[in-house]
Amino acid sequence: MSRHRRQASIELLELMGVVKENGHHFDSPETSPLLPSVRTPLSYDYVLVAKTVDDPEKDTFKMQEAFIEKLKMKNLKITKIIDDTVVFYGIQAPNEVFEKYRYLLKVSDACNWSEQQGNVPLSTRIRIVHFILSHVFLNTGENLFELLKKKVFEAKFCLHERKTQKELRKSWARWTACFRGQPINDVRNYFGEKVALYYLWLGWYTLLLLPASLLGVVVFLYALAFYNTSPLIKEVCESNTIMCPLCDKRCKVWLLSDTCLYAKVSILFDNEGTVMFAMFMAVWTTLFLEFWKRHRASYTCEWKVFDWCEEEEELILEIVNNAECAPKEHKHSYLRSTLVLILVTLILLLIIGLAHALVVFRVVATVMLAEGSWEFLSDHSNTAAVILGAVLHYFTITIMTRVNRIVSLKLCDIEENQSFAASERSFTVKMFTFQFFTLFSSLFYVAFFLGRINGHPGGYVRIAGKWRLEECHPSGCLTDLFIQMAIIMVLKQTISNVFEFGGPWFNRWLKRRRTKKLQRKCPHCYKKEDQQTNRWQELCEICKLSDWLRNYRLNDVNSFSLFNEFLEMVLQFSFTTIFVAAFPLAPLLALINNIIEIRLDAIKMVSLERRMVPKKTNDIGVWTDVLEAIGVLAVIANGLVIGISSDFIPRLVYRYNYGPCANGTVTDMDCMAGYINNSLSTVYMNDQRIYNEFSPDQMVTPSGQNVSYCSYKDYRSNEDYSLTPQFWLILAVRFAFVILFEHVVVICKFVTAWFVPSVPLDVKNQRLFDKLSRLKEELSSSEV
Repeated sequence: MSRHRRQASIELLELMGVVKENGHHFDSPETSPLLPSVRTPLSYDYVLVAKTVDDPEKDTFKMQEAFIEKLKMKNLKITKIIDDTVVFYGIQAPNEVFEKYRYLLKVSDACNWSEQQGNVPLSTRIRIVHFILSHVFLNTGENLFELLKKKVFEAKFCLHERKTQKELRKSWARWTACFRGQPINDVRNYFGEKVALYYLWLGWYTLLLLPASLLGVVVFLYALAFYNTSPLIKEVCESNTIMCPLCDKRCKVWLLSDTCLYAKVSILFDNEGTVMFAMFMAVWTTLFLEFWKRHRASYTCEWKVFDWCEEEEELILEIVNNAECAPKEHKHSYLRSTLVLILVTLILLLIIGLAHALVVFRVVATVMLAEGSWEFLSDHSNTAAVILGAVLHYFTITIMTRVNRIVSLKLCDIEENQSFAASERSFTVKMFTFQFFTLFSSLFYVAFFLGRINGHPGGYVRIAGKWRLEECHPSGCLTDLFIQMAIIMVLKQTISNVFEFGGPWFNRWLKRRRTKKLQRKCPHCYKKEDQQTNRWQELCEICKLSDWLRNYRLNDVNSFSLFNEFLEMVLQFSFTTIFVAAFPLAPLLALINNIIEIRLDAIKMVSLERRMVPKKTNDIGVWTDVLEAIGVLAVIANGLVIGISSDFIPRLVYRYNYGPCANGTVTDMDCMAGYINNSLSTVYMNDQRIYNEFSPDQMVTPSGQNVSYCSYKDYRSNEDYSLTPQFWLILAVRFAFVILFEHVVVICKFVTAWFVPSVPLDVKNQRLFDKLSRLKEELSSSEV
């Protein structure tokens, strides 16, 4: 269409009243269906909200007006609508902004062919306008973020599209769609690639949890089927062995048979099948990551963002916002890096210190419960202390999450990163590191130190010379780790989901109660959109205000909204893989949680929260590196759990070196018969070194019998309490197993990663054809 003909069409539309010249542009020629356009039919790209101000002389009002004037200087069209208590500013960007963006995108290395064809997607429009708003500064140097902190503006948001929102709610964001596939392409078109890739990754993670969950259940059922006939359980349940007190003063000797129930539970998670399951999960982690890369590549190729570059995207947006902008140079300061490193180390030491505080709490709680008046808690003080410690650990995690976020942001400010993308990567690494230590420092203590540094009768290790350091659970050290993991995982997932969904729902309900309800339909202007011609009519101010209020009532979103979802899922992935040898049912719990999580997050984003600003990306970013690091750590941790924490190695050594089958002649006995008694050592009260350790009141059995000896779990001589040769043999086999396990699994991981290409062949071929087509098109246009 020629320039003169287009101008004539504009004049005709002005006479028809489609284009209004009263200062508030409810529509423009570019959006008219009578003219070719790169705009999609929509009302406003962005909305700012401020409180109404009675006094025009107030600084708040002056800053509002100054910021709006700055927007108008960038040729942004502003529509102002005043409600009773708030004022809305509807913002529309001129068509030239998007044309400039498309041209720069075309000539850049991060070319996106799809956005050069047809209309500019609505997600792209919102992203560009959001960038412009974030980079408009007042003369005082304040931007929109700082104005929001000062309450100059109450909120900023992009509008939900009623039609698309309804379609997503019907096909995706509802509980009845739990076992249906996700409309990833629709999510991408509405929320952008970054949100779409999160749900794509979460869906893929949930899908691959199915075989892991199934095998975990099989391992559990295997142990459940044979634990009644296990000679180990039989030996514990029928034992008359008298065990030494687990604490000072009120703790008395107890019978090994009292732990019959705990022994049955322990054997469900500490058996031969657990070793194979831990090896499987290490390889599963690699398969999950490699196949995820292929899965992601297929979608990013389809979306034409495979070669997209985040830094170049920021440069393009900078130029679109200000053609005279100067590049932000890369900088590095050894002083700042050293300061950040020191501060990170101090924070990690503080977190580890909290783990030590939990240890002290459990020790003190064990003594207090044992000396309490409640007989049940007194008899099970050790177990009760472990449970209380796990609950306290959960609350510590909740508090430290907020502290870690504040500290991570401050550290990123000190670094002064070159771009938002660099800042986001730096923040992600720091926040995850702090959260990981917060969650796992206590678990690492329970897995690898509990019961191994507490000493022995006559030489107990005490805190401040008063409280005995806690021992492992009577049924084994792995039981403590299982209790810790089960409580933290269940509490974290259940309570987090309740607050994650209940909080936004309650806030929306509260805002609706406080906000005046306007009529939703205006008889003289409300018309439905024509589905065939895609034409629409601008609503009057009453209907427009009603729509803006509806979005304003929704819960706010920010740059942390999606990060929080990723962090929650990656930490769950850590729980599922790192200590899976102690809790084979962890993948099953994660699977159930994720099925709920997908729909919960979808309902929250579509119905309960304001529309998230669509962000473009072609990967989940630094989270991929985090997941790979977790995969390596999972191999090391599971090898150590099986080799050091569990009784798998001591049982193996006993079977082939000390048990009835050691010489190969016994055929009528189980090879593990006598293992429990073999793993115990005995102390006698007539020994002067032990005489002062336990009081006479403690050496009384539950039946009232006085005894002069008791047993404890260790490999020590009954004469001088020195470590026996069996202990050193078991220790050598433990380390040999850990080294062998880790080398075998790591080799399997590398072979798997090599065997599975990161990019499918059809994606490589599709990219090749796309590049060839673009080059031919460029050649044809240059010849013309």
